[in-house]
Amino acid sequence: MKRISTVLFLLTCIIGTSSAQNLKFGHINSQELIGLMPERDSALIKLQNYTNEVEQTMADMQQEYQSKVNAYQQKQATWTAAVLEAKQRELLEIQQRLEQFNQTAQQEYQQMQQIFLSPVFQKANAAIAKVAKDNGFTYIFDLSAGGVIFFDEKVSVNILPMTKNELGIPAEKVAPTQLPGMEAQ
Repeated sequence: MKRISTVLFLLTCIIGTSSAQNLKFGHINSQELIGLMPERDSALIKLQNYTNEVEQTMADMQQEYQSKVNAYQQKQATWTAAVLEAKQRELLEIQQRLEQFNQTAQQEYQQMQQIFLSPVFQKANAAIAKVAKDNGFTYIFDLSAGGVIFFDEKVSVNILPMTKNELGIPAEKVAPTQLPGMEAQ
């Protein structure tokens, strides 16, 4: 609600001063632009490779845990109390390592996402800013941010084609809904 009132306030100010100056409005769906960038694809591939490595390590750890659980279940009747207690502690430690590994992997994934995708976002934002400046736009609204409720396409220019050109993305290229072999992001 605060965002809507801010946008309305800005538009009111703009309309009030528009007679004094010539304002040029533009809009873009930055998520669509980012979806077109080859850098995004390579970042997602790196993230997928990391995910595959983590999943393999987790599977190996779980397999080790399961084999120890099976051995424990088969031999527990023959063990002394001291051996039984040691094996229980060992199983608990492996279980704790699994949980810790999972938490650490999730944190690392978020860090890697930031490392790999930040340059993509920065490049897109720089291209949008350059197109806006080069073409004399006063404001560029990002439709993917969700703050724009309405825009008149007669007054606001879609700068996606210009930004694609700035980034060297072919005009006919459209954003993929999903990379082959990858989960939707």
